Amino acid sequence: MNRLIGVVHLPPLPGAPRYSGDLSLEGAVRDAGELEHAGFDSLIVENFGDVPFYPDDVPATTVAAMTRAVLAIKEKVSIPVGLNVLRNDGLAALGIAATVGASFIRVNVYTGTMTTDQGVISGRAAEITRLRAQLGAEVAIYADVLVKHAVPPPGVTMEQAVADAVGRGLADAVIVTGTATGVSTDRGMLRRAAASAGSAPVLVGSGANEENISGLLEVAQGVIVGTSLKLDGVTTNPVDPARAAAFVKAAG
Repeated sequence: MNRLIGVVHLPPLPGAPRYSGDLSLEGAVRDAGELEHAGFDSLIVENFGDVPFYPDDVPATTVAAMTRAVLAIKEKVSIPVGLNVLRNDGLAALGIAATVGASFIRVNVYTGTMTTDQGVISGRAAEITRLRAQLGAEVAIYADVLVKHAVPPPGVTMEQAVADAVGRGLADAVIVTGTATGVSTDRGMLRRAAASAGSAPVLVGSGANEENISGLLEVAQGVIVGTSLKLDGVTTNPVDPARAAAFVKAAG
């Protein structure tokens, strides 16, 4: 199980409204190297700059650019690399992962439905697991439950969402987040998730920092962290080597 997962936020990719016209991956590759040097045991690559996001199926240009990015990062580092194709293209993520030898994917809405800023998104666990079997891919599926930047249907509980993701969706791990990027994950929610996850690991998916990481890891088995590792704590800034090293030290 990957315990400390550092996030590599990609710049806007070809086709995105903010794409500069030059697919430079130097910053992303540099961030990946800094995270490995700081002591992170794995990385996850996200097309964070592609706002506004497609709700599910992304264009072929995004798939091609993400493939190029993950390959460039894998050439730089020796630790496992995963990916998340935002907002919710788990099939594309799995296809890329199987092609380039990535270790895991993150899927924001894996089972059930969530109302998001992209509209209502429905999980596609059946398609993703079947594609993984067809490809014979040894790629783990990390599934968000009650994911950030989204609202669940009335009455859906953390316990139900976790049980569905693991028991019926066959997720290999579940991710619990705060309400938005960089917002702290509630430890009470983590405990509720852990109580329903069985043997599946529970990961913190947002808001981890040097001050709270030791407490979060008393409940969770791992953490995905990006914003607090950046210069001045700004998500779109480069990784700050000092912040990254301090985080790893605080995590023990």
